[in-house]
Amino acid sequence: MTQKEPPRQAELPQHVAIIMDGNGRWAQARGLPRFEGHRRGVEAVRRSVRAAIDLGVSYLTLFGFSSENWKRPKDEISELMKLLRYYLRSETAELHKNNIRIRVIGDHTAFGKEISELIGNAEKLTVSNTGLTLTIALNYGGRHDILQAAQKMAKSGLDLNDDAFALAFEQSLMTKGLPDPDLLIRTSGEQRLSNFLLWQCAYSEFYFTDVLWPDFDKEVLQRAIESYTKRERRFGAVSTQNS
Repeated sequence: MTQKEPPRQAELPQHVAIIMDGNGRWAQARGLPRFEGHRRGVEAVRRSVRAAIDLGVSYLTLFGFSSENWKRPKDEISELMKLLRYYLRSETAELHKNNIRIRVIGDHTAFGKEISELIGNAEKLTVSNTGLTLTIALNYGGRHDILQAAQKMAKSGLDLNDDAFALAFEQSLMTKGLPDPDLLIRTSGEQRLSNFLLWQCAYSEFYFTDVLWPDFDKEVLQRAIESYTKRERRFGAVSTQNS
């Protein structure tokens, strides 16, 4: 198994993951339809991408649509799919122009041929970009990610006690090639993972904010990063401050 890193004072996070929550409540508080909250949420995505670049983040992963979100009303899902198509069509060229690499994790085939093709085109167009890596989780569930990786490993022939097993397992996850998140942010005041990056967030630092996702901006991201840099990341070891 891989060894835990020694305790160290946290520096700027290389990888920030965000559970974007609160679109519906934002709209409800303003007497607007839920879809308006989702539309404003797209604007927050644009702001967060620019802010991440400005603040020196190398990897930004956004929880866009979970495998559990299919339980929402059909009309809301339909509007979300329209919004997803719009985002992929309108933003891909701009993201590419800014040297951003786009990755999508999760089973996006469930969204239909058109959206799957738009995703494939975006990934192919930006695959060689060397700036921020923007990963969007669509129809993603952390438990399913672990299970599909375990299924691959069952066929690998590697022994669980083999040092190579843990590395091979991580390479079987949908996040292959991405470092684990240093910082996980959740908006709207909720304090749970909601089946997001369960394996990958084992040693992530968490930051919860009452800000609803449509109001998320550079200032909120900066506060989260400042909170992160004041923490000591121990990775299971004893704090150096108590030694």
